[in-house]
Amino acid sequence: MAFPDGFLWGTATAAHQVEGTNTASDFWALEHAPGSMFAEPSGDACDHYRLYRQDIALLKELGFTGYRFSIEWARIEPEDGFVSRAAIAHYRDVLETCHELGITPMVTLHHFTSPRWLMELGGWEYEGTPERFAAYCRVVMSELGPLIPYAATVNEANIACLIRRMIDDRAGTDAAPAPAGAEQAPVGVDSARAEKTGPGEEIGEVFGTAFGSPSGRPQVFLFTFSDTGLEVVKRAHVLARHAIKEASPSTRVGLTLALQDYQPGPGGEKAAGRRWAEEFDEFLAVLEGDDFLGVQTYTRVLVGEDGALPHPEGAELTQMGYEFYPRALENVLRRAASAGLPMFVTENGIATADDARRVEYIRVALEGLERCVDDGLDVRGYFHWSALDNFEWMLGYEPAFGLIAVDRDTQERTVKESARRLGAIARRNGLA
Repeated sequence: MAFPDGFLWGTATAAHQVEGTNTASDFWALEHAPGSMFAEPSGDACDHYRLYRQDIALLKELGFTGYRFSIEWARIEPEDGFVSRAAIAHYRDVLETCHELGITPMVTLHHFTSPRWLMELGGWEYEGTPERFAAYCRVVMSELGPLIPYAATVNEANIACLIRRMIDDRAGTDAAPAPAGAEQAPVGVDSARAEKTGPGEEIGEVFGTAFGSPSGRPQVFLFTFSDTGLEVVKRAHVLARHAIKEASPSTRVGLTLALQDYQPGPGGEKAAGRRWAEEFDEFLAVLEGDDFLGVQTYTRVLVGEDGALPHPEGAELTQMGYEFYPRALENVLRRAASAGLPMFVTENGIATADDARRVEYIRVALEGLERCVDDGLDVRGYFHWSALDNFEWMLGYEPAFGLIAVDRDTQERTVKESARRLGAIARRNGLA
């Protein structure tokens, strides 16, 4: 079958993971802090801040019709209250390049990284963060709104719930699977130490060193585990949505969530249901007034009565340590449809050095997506994660999620077969 007219076929990146030298951000500080848990610093990354024109042109040549990328708050507002006109001009050119090439942009306004100065105020546990985030969104949309048809306020607003649960699972049993469901999981956390100190405390010690915080509280977005922090994130989305709508009424606004395909094992029905409720149902109220939901999923998690179960014997694992399970996309879309919003698949993919497995993953995932669309689910686009092999947070550059390989010594791009296959699907707007 053909997908609906106007269905967006794209790929995605995040600013800190591809742009390089994001020196005003909290994560740059973490990467260079004494005792950092990062395998290596991001450095020049993929130099996408300089090479964005050639990268977007390559996506167009491959057949893609959409590109999801993030605008970096730390570049727009490197100091509290100071707006960089140069950064605004840069992102205007990125957006204009997309439009000139016939690529529909979807902009994420916060993809994990924040300005350093926000950490000094208390980061994502500071009660004033939602207002500051909304003010930043208003500036961006006042300047660039006509060029942004789709805006996602916060990438994976529920990620702290997911990571907290992962740390609990890993600390509770050596048999629990490695982090699953989101490409950005904190694999570097010492499970034994986390079991003694509680989720986030080990991370907090390093973060306190990086930002001079005597409390050592984990204030960065990814590791704000407290209920207070989650409420700050939710309120930030609501205020940002209002700001965007006021500044650019034609822009469609949404939120993205990291969603895992929780499947109950023996006796695990209630436990699996609780996990889905915590990571999805708890966010339904803040979606009211949104124009779309961004669905991000990678794999399944088997759940028993007492927590996550080990991977099935002989299961194929990705470089991130979770199960190769592309059918998760269909299962999650069917459950997420209960929100009653149009959906975009804003992330879906695997980390693997074997591109033939990526080709197979895409094939199976898209067959499931096709069944969802055929059954009447309102899915309006698919953005594969990711465009480029990039900086994978604590794991550095080893995991390969990209459709396009990057030689970090020369910044030369090499198109993989998976990119050609997915691009061909985009050109014909249908599976073979």
